[in-house]
Amino acid sequence: MKLRQLMIFSLIVYVLSAGLVYAIKPQSNKVLGTLPSDAANGEQSVDDQTALGLLLQIDPQEPKDAACPLNGKLYTKTEEQAWQKRRPLAVMIENSPDARPQSGMSSADIVFEALAEGGVTRFMGMYYCDVQKQETYLAPVRSARTYFVDWASGFNRPLYVHVGGANLPGPADALGQISDYGWALENDLNQFSIGFPTFVRNNNRLDHEVATEHTMETTTEKLWAVGEKRGWTNMSPEMKRGKKVLPAEDWLLGFKTFEFADEPAQSGAVSNIAYDFWSGYTQYSVKWQYDSATKQYQRILADQPHMDLNNNKQITAKTVVVLLTDEKGPIDELKHMLYKTIGTGDALIFSNGEVNKVSWSKQSREAELKFMTKTGKAFAFSRGQIWISVLDKANEVIY
Repeated sequence: MKLRQLMIFSLIVYVLSAGLVYAIKPQSNKVLGTLPSDAANGEQSVDDQTALGLLLQIDPQEPKDAACPLNGKLYTKTEEQAWQKRRPLAVMIENSPDARPQSGMSSADIVFEALAEGGVTRFMGMYYCDVQKQETYLAPVRSARTYFVDWASGFNRPLYVHVGGANLPGPADALGQISDYGWALENDLNQFSIGFPTFVRNNNRLDHEVATEHTMETTTEKLWAVGEKRGWTNMSPEMKRGKKVLPAEDWLLGFKTFEFADEPAQSGAVSNIAYDFWSGYTQYSVKWQYDSATKQYQRILADQPHMDLNNNKQITAKTVVVLLTDEKGPIDELKHMLYKTIGTGDALIFSNGEVNKVSWSKQSREAELKFMTKTGKAFAFSRGQIWISVLDKANEVIY
């Protein structure tokens, strides 16, 4: 009898707490994200209706001469001083049709794109420099995958943001690997261990109803606040590894950035790119169109402009990388995939209307991802967002 009463009581508490969370959580970005009147007079575009308030007051005359360590884009010293107190966020964002349009993809410094399950793609956005001036919504946040963990590892333990992850025993066990790597004590921001109000189930993020798994939302500032509370700023905490003690150090210490170069005055003639991740899954088919006026690649997903809900603008990238590697899977009943992330392979880099045939290399899980020209030199990226799509080497890329 007592057990039954306890179960009933627990159910009542759960229902009441769920109702309370729903009552106090943000009901719509379009309401909470509207620009405050004082910010609307600054540099922020007035049509950016879902943007959060500005964080930094920047003199319009301040020069932009501070290069972002991730993609080389130039920012002010004020923004550089802000990012130097932090380390990058590596955020898992889903790409199911019900998740679209996503929030925050246009603000990522680098984006990795690969399959999450057979045919269904997922993103990992690296957020660092572009989001210092204003807080940014990120949604929908989804679960970890082992190869994204490998790519994130090359950025000196960024704050890895996810909602759970693949955990079946075997090579796709992302959660087990995160535990083995010691990330729980150093850089792991799993929603399961954090919860509300850093992470919110915003059922009204879009103008139509979607399943609960497509509703997890957070912001850049909320995530960095959790990191700071845990002692994960730009400095990694002092850690014990067996008998060794690793001293605290800045995440940038020893980190080797890509090479960067100013773009040429003239653009090339390669203006269209197209590829599929999985045969028959046209909802994830990608095209890029090069705009020579802005020198940006405009992203098209499933034959529609791929939009960012935060600003209602089409996502663009300065450079599009198609990384070709060995793809394996589905390997289990949940259709998990595997990619070769360590070693070498071929890649196509589209920049300034030109295609560059290069090679990629990653010597170990924690080593940086590198791109080398045929002459053995590091490829020099144009300054701006870098989008890396990972395909099986047998896939066709049309350009």
